[in-house]
Amino acid sequence: MPAENLSVVGSNTDFGLPAGVTIPELVPLDEPFDGVPALITNERGLARAAERLVQASGPVAVDTERASGVRYGQRAFLVQIKRGESGVILIDPECFSDLGIINVALSHTEWVLHAAGQDLVALAKLGMQPDQLFDTELAGRLAGFERVGLGTVVEKLLGYKLAKEHSAADWSRRPLPKSWLNYAALDVEILTDLRDAFEDVLREQGKWEYALQEFEYLRLHPVKEKRKDPWRKTKGIQRLKNRRQLTALRNLWLEREHLAQKKDVAPKKLLPDASIIEAAYSMPSNVPAVLSIPGFQTRALKREAPRWVRAIVSARNDKEPVPYTTPAEGPPPLKAWEVKRPLSAQLIAPAKEAMAALSEKHSIPTENLLTPEILRRVCWDPPVNAHSIADALRQLDARPWQVELVTPVLSPIFNAILGEHR
Repeated sequence: MPAENLSVVGSNTDFGLPAGVTIPELVPLDEPFDGVPALITNERGLARAAERLVQASGPVAVDTERASGVRYGQRAFLVQIKRGESGVILIDPECFSDLGIINVALSHTEWVLHAAGQDLVALAKLGMQPDQLFDTELAGRLAGFERVGLGTVVEKLLGYKLAKEHSAADWSRRPLPKSWLNYAALDVEILTDLRDAFEDVLREQGKWEYALQEFEYLRLHPVKEKRKDPWRKTKGIQRLKNRRQLTALRNLWLEREHLAQKKDVAPKKLLPDASIIEAAYSMPSNVPAVLSIPGFQTRALKREAPRWVRAIVSARNDKEPVPYTTPAEGPPPLKAWEVKRPLSAQLIAPAKEAMAALSEKHSIPTENLLTPEILRRVCWDPPVNAHSIADALRQLDARPWQVELVTPVLSPIFNAILGEHR
């Protein structure tokens, strides 16, 4: 029973406890039940860990710690695993070419992760991919929890308060302090217990099948489609007023990306967005001018000054500078619908209202019930009849449970509005 449902101070007689002994509202969980394990850094230790996982049974809790704000990319610098009575296993992936032996040990096993997206990407780089998945954060969203952070849902469902002191740590640091390893181990210590609690909640709410479909979709699609021209998301880009400046920004952004990968440093840590925006805006043509811009004077970047100058000069001489705007890959902004497709504009407002009502009815966030992008696309290119709505939703990657819930709600709206124009 979750601790929040237990009587606390003043109710000790209900449980036959001695006078003066009270039940805490939350039980602190400051370290793993079996203590903090040693970090595995050699092949022999890895083989022993694989054997322990094979001998254990049930779902396996898995987590990673990354250093995306410090190092380049999303690779894992620590992998935490616990299955049944195996105890927590901590692995330093930097010591191995891959963790294929662990992946084999966990084949045909359900993996339990919290907010699995980036973890799955990092694990795949290590040769680890689950055959089954349970995401406790996603489970919390489907269950209608307003807050789905690990600490919050553990408190609500299990009654433990996790120590969470090192969430923003630089996990590429070596050696890793024991207090950090303790924190990391706690992330998997009771994760399978949390999984079981969520299964009970989802089954009670009639959402278990929804969750299974969502977990499988996430397992098969952990990586979102890469954004076209990611440099256009650079903070401060609105300062740039012409195509030459935008071309300079693109060139500088790509050079920063290449250099950051080479140095294994997060791009924005290597050179802030504000610095490349200023360089693209002023377009300096020589090394001293580039080095006068804040951010370019660090020891690591001074010797790279010619790189930035070449990028800017190339932009100035480019015969085909980048366009100021790019064609939208999907529907345009809603404010343009009235002019471009008035019928679609008539559909989107009542459709959004209907989705909000359906979200409230089932206690599922609207973005989990149906992504805003799918709703926009089905309204922008509406099917010819209500029967076709389900087909359109499937083609847009809506899951069967979503199609089943959403189609009866959208059909009357589409019939009423589209029927007037047939």
